[in-house]
Parts: sequence; structure tokens; C-alpha cells
Amino acid sequence: MNAYLIQNLTWKEYQAKAKDGILIIPAGSTEQHGFHLPLGVDAIIASNFALRVAEKVGGVVAPTLTYGYKSQPSSGGGPLFPGTIDLNGATFTSLVKDILTEFLADGWQKIFILDAHYENEAFIAEACDLILRNPKNAFPKVLLGNWWDNIDPDLLAKIFDEVEFRGWALEHAAITETSLMMYFAPELVHQELSIDESFNPPTYQCFPLHDSLLPSSGSLYTARSSSADKGKIIVDNVVEKISSFLTKEFSELS
Repeated sequence: MNAYLIQNLTWKEYQAKAKDGILIIPAGSTEQHGFHLPLGVDAIIASNFALRVAEKVGGVVAPTLTYGYKSQPSSGGGPLFPGTIDLNGATFTSLVKDILTEFLADGWQKIFILDAHYENEAFIAEACDLILRNPKNAFPKVLLGNWWDNIDPDLLAKIFDEVEFRGWALEHAAITETSLMMYFAPELVHQELSIDESFNPPTYQCFPLHDSLLPSSGSLYTARSSSADKGKIIVDNVVEKISSFLTKEFSELS
């Protein structure tokens, strides 16, 4: 049994952690990730990062948000593929707002939302702002962050040693996500099915969406040179950086 997961705690154990503990809420999506990765990539990555950060800072992890906001062709194009289950922006904002309201009512003072699906962030930020717009005290405090903004720039050369880094939007089902999945859940990776894609995304948005706007595979860039070793490099670096800023931001209440 994993004692860092709140679903494994009794309500008394849970209550005892709320006053001084750190609650981590992983946020992902259910979305296509090419031929070689499963629909749950973002949720799996968010959950695994959250557990490792919890172990580092002595926090606990809430159930993962497994549905997220829809992506556009320039960053995944999920709605065009079967198996992608999206929420509208207002729905997702309300979901996060309701969940945060419940946790705050339970007494949590330190909450970190760890996002692994880029399109979620504006709506998570909106929910946090609506709840904590006019604070009376420094706490409760909610932090929002992701894994890709917490990679040291000098590590990019190690990760993209064979393939050029073309920006985070094109890393959908590409080297970093594939490497993380090879490290976190290698049994779910079918690398032999990956496509050596090199996509030039449109510089505009189009409604309604149509499938000519992105590759038929759903991958935006190549996953060639992905490895579990690269995944570990990313994980070790990101967990250290996130743990560091959580300790700094939440230390005032200790």
C-alpha cells in the first residue's frame, strides 16, 4: 500500500495531515499520444511525478485529474482522435474550483497542483484565482507548476543529443514524453510503432478542426533517441527543482 496516496488513508489519518502537510494534486488528460503511447500519458506522468515529489517533501497525493482541456493541432489535436475525452473550459475550471474548495474546507494550507497537460494551465490558474483572489493571510497558498518548465536548460543538450529541440509544444508524444513513459511505465510503450515525424504546425487556429491540420499518426515530432535513462535524468532534475520551491514557498507556515 502506498501511504502517500490519500485514497489509501482513513479519514482520521487524512485529517491529521491537513494542518501542516503538503497536498499535491496531479492533473493530466485522457488524450491520444500517437501510435506508440497510451491515452493516459499525461495522467501517468503527472501521478508519478507527484508521488516522487511527495516522497521528497513528505507530502500526500490526491487522486489524479484524468480529464483535461482540449488541445489544438499545434499541440496535440486530441479532439480529432478517438479515445480523447476532453472537458470544456468552463467545466474544467469548475471542476478544479470545486475540488480546491473541498480541500481548503478540510483545512489544507499548502496545496501544489502538478500539471502534465499544457492546455490545462490557464483554467487551473483561473480556478485558483477565483478562490484566492482576495486573501486575508499568506496561507492557505496554492502553487501551480508543471514538469517541463522545471528542467534545467543545460540538460536539454543531453536529452536532445541526436534530435533538435523544436519547442515544448511539439514534444507531444515525442522524446521527452516517450522517455518519461519508458522510465515510469515501460510496459505501456510500443516504441516499434512510433513514427519518425517532423511536423510544421499551423501558425493559426481553425474552427471547426479538420484532420489535415496535423499528422495522421497524432505525433508531432519524432520519438527517436528516447530512452528510460533520459527519462530518469528528467525526473531527477524536475523532482529536485519542484521540491526546492515547495520547501521555500511553504516554509513560512512551518
